[in-house]
Amino acid sequence: MLAGMARLAITAPRRIVAGALLLLIGAAIYAIPAASSLSNGGFLDPDSESARASLMLANTFRQGDMELVVVVDSHSGAVVDTARAVGADITRELAASPFVSQVISPWNGQPAPGTLTRDGKSAMIIAAIQGDEDTAPKRAQTLADRLPTSAGGVEVHAGGSAIVYSAISRQTEKDLIRMESIAIPLSFIALVWVFGGLLAAALPVAVGGFAILGSLAALRAIASFTDVSIFALNVAAALGLALAIDYTLLIISRYRDELSDGGSREQALVRAMTTAGRTVLFSAMTVALAMVGLAIFPMYFLKSFAYAGVAVVTFAALAAVVVTPAVIVLAGDRLDALNIRRLLRRLRGRAEPPTPATGHTGWYRMAKFVMRHAIPIGFIATVALLVLGTPFLRVSWGYPDDRVLPPTSSARAVNDRIRTDFALNSNNAVKIVLPEATALTDKELDNYAADLSRVPDVTAVSAPSGTFVAGQRTGPPSAPAGRNGTSAFLTVESTAPLYTQASENQLDRLHAVALPSHASAQFTGTAQTNRDSVQGITSRLPVVLGFIAVVMLTLLFLLTGSVVLPIKAVLLNMLSLTAAFGALVWIFQEGHLWAAGTTPTGTLVVNIPVLMFCVAFGLSMDYEVFLLSRIREYWLASPRTSSDNDESIALGIERTGRVVTAAALLMTISFSALMFAGVSFMRMFAVGLTIAVLADATVVRMLLLPALMHVLGRLNWWAPAPLARWHNRTISSGRGAHRAQRCQLSGRQSGRPSGIP
Repeated sequence: MLAGMARLAITAPRRIVAGALLLLIGAAIYAIPAASSLSNGGFLDPDSESARASLMLANTFRQGDMELVVVVDSHSGAVVDTARAVGADITRELAASPFVSQVISPWNGQPAPGTLTRDGKSAMIIAAIQGDEDTAPKRAQTLADRLPTSAGGVEVHAGGSAIVYSAISRQTEKDLIRMESIAIPLSFIALVWVFGGLLAAALPVAVGGFAILGSLAALRAIASFTDVSIFALNVAAALGLALAIDYTLLIISRYRDELSDGGSREQALVRAMTTAGRTVLFSAMTVALAMVGLAIFPMYFLKSFAYAGVAVVTFAALAAVVVTPAVIVLAGDRLDALNIRRLLRRLRGRAEPPTPATGHTGWYRMAKFVMRHAIPIGFIATVALLVLGTPFLRVSWGYPDDRVLPPTSSARAVNDRIRTDFALNSNNAVKIVLPEATALTDKELDNYAADLSRVPDVTAVSAPSGTFVAGQRTGPPSAPAGRNGTSAFLTVESTAPLYTQASENQLDRLHAVALPSHASAQFTGTAQTNRDSVQGITSRLPVVLGFIAVVMLTLLFLLTGSVVLPIKAVLLNMLSLTAAFGALVWIFQEGHLWAAGTTPTGTLVVNIPVLMFCVAFGLSMDYEVFLLSRIREYWLASPRTSSDNDESIALGIERTGRVVTAAALLMTISFSALMFAGVSFMRMFAVGLTIAVLADATVVRMLLLPALMHVLGRLNWWAPAPLARWHNRTISSGRGAHRAQRCQLSGRQSGRPSGIP
């Protein structure tokens, strides 16, 4: 198939490029408005207790999980003169909105406790917004845009969870533009240096553009029938550019190698496609299937990255194996035109450096050195990665709040003030829904509320009949509560800091309070939502890890014909991620290195390490496939002794070491651009993935892989006899003679023995 694609590129290159351009234009037209079709949230487990409780609150009591909080400031006092008039007008306007189920403020009847600061100069209006993670922020932003900003010395600022979600969505769109404006120019500059010619450097950028626009168009199409998170845009852009560079670099490098071995341009292209092109397709399958694992999780935040990952890998691989050979044919000798390195050497009066003979390069010598000292080098590298990963043992999971936004964000500033200046913080509240309350008497419900109010760190419990403090009714409800013919709900106000052991202990005690007879309860609120989110992910991790492991073991067996190398690859990939996971905790949870410019909360967003694992694991396999494919070519052409195993490893690293290192460098540029994201968990994802890619391409691929393969020797290539026969008959049929012939040709031209080039 790949040989046929190469021949098609040779016979009809202009048609292929023209067709690709038409597809690119169509994808761009459809993909540009993609952001407006995507959703803001996706962190919740829709099957969890908190999700069921939230759904009942929304459908039965018109109570949304999200709130619009308006802070009114006045130096002369927030409840007098102009401030009082402004606050009262805002309260009435919010209460009149069909999207607001309840308003709490100092100006609607009896002042709600905690809505005034101690100095009386600031007041807070809390409006419960109806809708889910997608609709509620949009409704809240529409209401906030109508509010006055200042009048007669009174200042008005909007915040709350709904506005935070809206701000995160807008920030994500800005981050996407910023990321592309940084990554594309820097990647092009690096590509010019790696490829030499400007045309060769432009090709991966064009393939990346095709992959990005194609994946954005796919996301918009998917969003027409299911929820897709807006955060998938950034990862699709970074991953599309990175993979396009990887795949194009591999094909062009192999094409140049074949040319240097004396083949014609047509022969070189066919051979590059049947070798490097095959590697690209295997690599694409590994990355895509690693991303598919994210679809197993219930949150559409993670599912969205599965959609984006599969789409971007598919478009990147198709563009690489279809468009790249056609452009190579059209470019001809001009592929290496405008060679910057050659021009600089001429300006300096330096001669063209000779091409090192096979077996005399730094990569070859390094691989041989590692294999001569395989045990100490392997031990030191393994211990170093494990030590760097030890901070992950202290991980603490948390739910994203306003602190994921930069301090300059107005929504973040308002929520910072709510935490520090006001006694009431509705984010700490726990709502309890009693779905079957028909048989409950008012007294039983009041007794339950009174018992809840006695739990440590509970300041008040609002029941339908009133507010309970320390077991006693103190007045009318101070927070949302209600009852209809069949169900009821209560609000527990708390001072326990979120994401702490005190909050976890309080949640356990609230669950332990005896319910009225024949009643059941469902809890919601940030503390319960965080617990459910962590449980929703951790409970499915074994399935996801098992799926990824089985898929990778199968694919690598198909590639190598060995059952040992796939197991080795999976273990090394897991090891390569330890340093990245340790860095996430050390930097972002514990706040070292200034938390990379973010606000440490003492927790990590649980979705991000899972996302990073699937992406990084797939990319690690990407490099594994690059190396093992070339090593296997040399092994198949050798007499297959233990010394041939070492020679094949050294030659494979020699041929691919520069490519893997350059690909890793270019990939880190793509992901490093996400470090400038304003949303902190995307910055965390970028830092973790950058560390993972660099550790994998250097420590693991260049040190641990040759060391371990040397120790295993001929066992690397072992498979049970039935599997080996099936693989030779089905997968490798007809390839061995061709590879041997090519390797013998390379050996003759390089002056090395014909058995091993």
